[in-house]
Amino acid sequence: MRLWTPHRMAYIEGENKPTSDEAGVGCPFCRLPGLPDSDALIVHRRATAYAVLNLYPYNPGHLMVVPFRHVADYTELTGDEVADAATLTRQAMRAIRTVSGAHGFNIGMNQGEIAGAGIAGHLHQHVVPRWSGDTNFMPAIAHTKVLPQLLPDTRALLAKSWPSEP
Repeated sequence: MRLWTPHRMAYIEGENKPTSDEAGVGCPFCRLPGLPDSDALIVHRRATAYAVLNLYPYNPGHLMVVPFRHVADYTELTGDEVADAATLTRQAMRAIRTVSGAHGFNIGMNQGEIAGAGIAGHLHQHVVPRWSGDTNFMPAIAHTKVLPQLLPDTRALLAKSWPSEP
């Protein structure tokens, strides 16, 4: 059996990856806040950061928490940016549990290209929901993820279930 996941090949080939680490329209994380939330797949905004669905998710509901300001390193964030990122991460976990009953989460940042950051110039934190048994033969043997829901549908469910308080 073959399952085709062309969205992954687009990512591998560099789709939406900036050609430099500079801020501006070349950086998708700088560009997204200027779009309508539904088009950008932004689930929620706070004063200094936002939560957005990953276009190339590891699991359904895979979000990223991104500061509006273009900074590369966690140590460059202001106190307000750290607080907003933490609040968005907590809210994301609650919303994802409400929508899909996630059993756990992988939360993390890849700091720098050498550490695996696909877009190293603009800091972003991954919030990846996990379920018991979610690593089955597809990702382990076939190196394939099967996502049962379209991203705009996932975004709508999470936005509707986003908690109002941290």
